[in-house]
Amino acid sequence: MQKCPSCDCPYGYAVSDDLYNCPECSFEWNPNDTETAKNEESSEENIVIDANGNPLQDGDDVVIVKDLPVKGAPKPIKAGTKVKNIRITDGDHNIDCKITGFGSMALKSEFVKKA
Repeated sequence: MQKCPSCDCPYGYAVSDDLYNCPECSFEWNPNDTETAKNEESSEENIVIDANGNPLQDGDDVVIVKDLPVKGAPKPIKAGTKVKNIRITDGDHNIDCKITGFGSMALKSEFVKKA
């Protein structure tokens, strides 16, 4: 077993003679080429882009660009609603925020623009 250079999981297993795989993060690496593995890890950052192509960061303010229906709510979130202090997360809905009148929400970055 090899330690994963990406997430430090101790359960890396051999896929072939010169490749190992991590069961937790699915990272593949060659233990003889550890410098390349560390460079690949640092280049895989979570960059979130808004509807206009601007990068978003934690703490940014955004504006919703189209009406978004909300399950269980009688009305949608209207276009033009300003959302303050967003948090970037992993996954399909990559923005966590609080919207006045709706509470905590997870939004897709393709439906917002930087304010």
